[in-house]
Amino acid sequence: MGKSVIRAMSALLLHLKMEIRHLRLIKAVVEEGGITRAMDVLHLSQSALSYQLKEAEHQLGTQIFYRRNKKLVLTAVGKKLYDTASRVLKELDATESEVRKMANGEQGTIRISTECYTNYHWLPAVLKKFKDEFPHVEVEIVFEATLKPIERLIEGALDLAITSNPQHTEQIEYIKLFTDEMLAVVCKGHPWAKRVFVESEDFREATLIIHSLPLETVSLFREQLMPKGISPRKMIVLPLTEASIELVKADMGVMVLANWALKPYLNDGISVVKINPEGFFRQQYMARIKDRDYPVFYDYFIKFLREEIKNKY
Repeated sequence: MGKSVIRAMSALLLHLKMEIRHLRLIKAVVEEGGITRAMDVLHLSQSALSYQLKEAEHQLGTQIFYRRNKKLVLTAVGKKLYDTASRVLKELDATESEVRKMANGEQGTIRISTECYTNYHWLPAVLKKFKDEFPHVEVEIVFEATLKPIERLIEGALDLAITSNPQHTEQIEYIKLFTDEMLAVVCKGHPWAKRVFVESEDFREATLIIHSLPLETVSLFREQLMPKGISPRKMIVLPLTEASIELVKADMGVMVLANWALKPYLNDGISVVKINPEGFFRQQYMARIKDRDYPVFYDYFIKFLREEIKNKY
């Protein structure tokens, strides 16, 4: 590739001077076989089309077309721009179509679930706010898919799944949502309440309250206890956070909750303790099928969810 071509492409990449209308012009001239038919497609006069083409070439500092016997032939830069225009305009047109459909009231549906019951503390409120902004998109929480959302996603029963346990499979794409800190929760008189942190070994003699089975879905077990062969002295399975907090307050067990899930209970007769000196953090992901052609409002939904959780917690 010649130096003039490299300079021209550098100008394009660094300064991003090309406009969408220029890309449409290049694509039309190539695919319609010349200026005359491109004028009809773009609804431009010959003088307007010629001006836009000269404008694009001036911004780039190089020719896009050679003029040969009244024909326009792509230069090396022009060929690169035409390839880019074909890809970019296809995506833009698809996005514009989806957004127009949403604006005109076409209904879409997002079926979502999560592997953790505690996520339902914040999820419904966020979904309500999304519904206010996107009234024609229905979001359905598929509660029966809780605990096994990835399996249900692969089966087609879900569109999206929230998980902190990404399973390495070529079928699934994982998008980071947020990171939360997991904290031990004990009653005010519990020995742990005076400690700066507890470690995995401390859970060996504890009565541990968990939300659900199997244990592989519980972050504390999956990441802290199982790798070290540690099992608590006793376990209580109770999916209701409020009831679990009452057991903790009565000194009938300890539990582990995310920092955001604990906020409503912090001044209610409990103490929270870090797990490990450096803390125990969990990454939450949005999972979706990798090769599926999702409508554009799914991307809006994931971005909206990430921003809302970040602002809320």
